[in-house]
Amino acid sequence: MTADTMTSRLLSEYGRTYARQAGITLRDKPSPLYRLLVLTVLCSIRIGADTAVAAARELSRAGFRTPRAMAGSSWQARVDALGRANYVRYDESTATALGDGERLVLDRWGGDLRRLGDEADGDPDALRGLLREVPRIGPVGADIFCREVQAVWPWLRPYFDDRACRTAQELGLPHTPRGLGDLVPPEDHASLAAALVRVGLSKDAVRHLRAA
Repeated sequence: MTADTMTSRLLSEYGRTYARQAGITLRDKPSPLYRLLVLTVLCSIRIGADTAVAAARELSRAGFRTPRAMAGSSWQARVDALGRANYVRYDESTATALGDGERLVLDRWGGDLRRLGDEADGDPDALRGLLREVPRIGPVGADIFCREVQAVWPWLRPYFDDRACRTAQELGLPHTPRGLGDLVPPEDHASLAAALVRVGLSKDAVRHLRAA
């Protein structure tokens, strides 16, 4: 299978970003960027991605779409929303982390994560460092946010982390960020990164693609 064919299959079969799955129409605006940050926090523990996405949807349905809305919510309301999504075992600690995180976003960036991007000043490493100041977000979470937000922050492209690059290597594709970025138009970088991560989380998917 050629690289072009493999890439097309990745995009068509696995290329839905996690933001899109969570119902977030990602734009360079405060609310969708904050909802992406919340999704990142939810994905940053050892829990299934589908459960984290369901929890992000539930928090959004509860109205917690901005840092101020999150600040106006009670800890119990956050716990209850997470529980409705079966985000169990971590619901109480995550409710606390979300409360601490919204205070950081409000105090440091005035509730507007575009200021986070401005503070990074075009440096992906600086952005990752700033993200790790958010409660619960570590190196993995910082990569999740960067992979997704490159859809609306072109200065981050191409952003393919180690996890995505390892999967690309398994599939016989170029396995550097620049090499992967050259496979698709810049506006598809986030989708390709998501596809590679999804495939990497499923050995059946790797076998399916390699056997075709």
